[in-house]
Amino acid sequence: MFAVAQFASAFFNSASSPFFSLGSAIIDLTPPWLKDFAIATFGTNDKLALFISIGVVATVLSAVVGLLAKRSFALACTAIVALAVVMSSAVVTRASTSLLDIVPTVLGAIAGIGVLQWLSRLASATAAPPGEDASIPGPSRRTFLLGSVLALAASAIATGASSSISAARNMAEAARKALRLPAPRTKAKPLPAGVQVEEADMPRFVTPNRNFYRIDTALSVPQIDPGQWSLRVHGMVEKEFTMNFDELLDQELVETYLTLTCVSNPVGGDLVGNAQWLGYPLRHLLERAIPQTGADMVLSTSHDGFSASTPLEVLRDDRMALLAIGMNGEPLPFEHGFPVRMVVPGLYGYVSATKWVVDLEVTRFQDKAAYWTTRGWSERGPIKMSSRIDTPRPFAKVPAGDVVLGGTAWAQTRGISRVQVQIDDGPWEDADLAAEASLDTWRQWRFVWKDATPGAHSATVRAYDAQGQLQTSEKANPVPNGASGWQRLQFTVQ
Repeated sequence: MFAVAQFASAFFNSASSPFFSLGSAIIDLTPPWLKDFAIATFGTNDKLALFISIGVVATVLSAVVGLLAKRSFALACTAIVALAVVMSSAVVTRASTSLLDIVPTVLGAIAGIGVLQWLSRLASATAAPPGEDASIPGPSRRTFLLGSVLALAASAIATGASSSISAARNMAEAARKALRLPAPRTKAKPLPAGVQVEEADMPRFVTPNRNFYRIDTALSVPQIDPGQWSLRVHGMVEKEFTMNFDELLDQELVETYLTLTCVSNPVGGDLVGNAQWLGYPLRHLLERAIPQTGADMVLSTSHDGFSASTPLEVLRDDRMALLAIGMNGEPLPFEHGFPVRMVVPGLYGYVSATKWVVDLEVTRFQDKAAYWTTRGWSERGPIKMSSRIDTPRPFAKVPAGDVVLGGTAWAQTRGISRVQVQIDDGPWEDADLAAEASLDTWRQWRFVWKDATPGAHSATVRAYDAQGQLQTSEKANPVPNGASGWQRLQFTVQ
């Protein structure tokens, strides 16, 4: 049933896959504490963990249906129909789907009933005649086992074929490969010498696309042909309009370096990355729309239905909030929002960094709520100043002598002016700061502990912003508005 439905979905909307739609529905129903636990436990492999869980549950349900068929074929068929209804409900509640998109699920249910009937007939033929030893496999039992193996093999082939067909029909991939990004009207300032601390385990100042963290609600990454993409700007504005991709390419694009941070990032975590972005300033887009008096929020919505609530004033001030089309010199990767996404300095991604964005509604916080706001997260999401130790790693063993510590710190729109390190319970000492690229990017640091003594030790880090404000030591979990506290790690000097 699942395999046939997955195969058939290759000829429909990508969201018609009951496997992906059911997973997306589960994500929608997941409470914040469980979502936070999944990210903390599995990191960027949280979706893989969900897929494995769904696969295990599907296997168990298949076994249950088989046992039901042994008692009553009608009861087993009823169970299949019930599963099809649940999966169809998940499909039609996804954004960009229609009633037609339940066809793969219906076909899967029909195929499931057919295969069940076939295997049931084979199973009934395996009963040993009176006087025959049932422990000795006869021709009928061998036929049933062969039929079961063939059913499993056909399921695997159908699942693999669906991926191949989807790839072959994907015009978005070809369009992305053919896309040549226009030169920006305003290029990013060259990175100053010394932005990178060259030590083992230190992250690159510019995070490669393949290493950039990915946290979103999309189980099936949207494959959008830029020729079919458009952005609707509407709501509390004087001039509503729609912009297509070619029109966006014709705008005065700018290039900038910007650090993005996920609200689920724990103290010392790696759900943060820095990249060079190419895009169109959102303040210019809003100047064209002319927001009305009283509007204070822009509700951005993605192709897959995710939404984010961004304070209007943040998108209209001088910060470089972009409708981005490029990342590190190439078109956005699909996983990071191709063809168009938002990037906004100083706000966590869940209220600003909408991928696959297709709709901007100028509205008010009191009138509309976004995806994660309705699930208990704060509605505005300013990024908290943070610092972390990248080297040595927790519980690492390092040789005695001079021990080098290194890390990163960030306070978007304000900048980092100072980083301090404490060894064990000793005095706080200033680290050497790497060069600063901009107020909107992270800043690396380096500290040398002279003549480190053998034994177990700890290191703690804290930062100050450009106004001299100290990073808070108060510990807070990511929910509802981001983690806080000083990172402290243990290591051993040998």
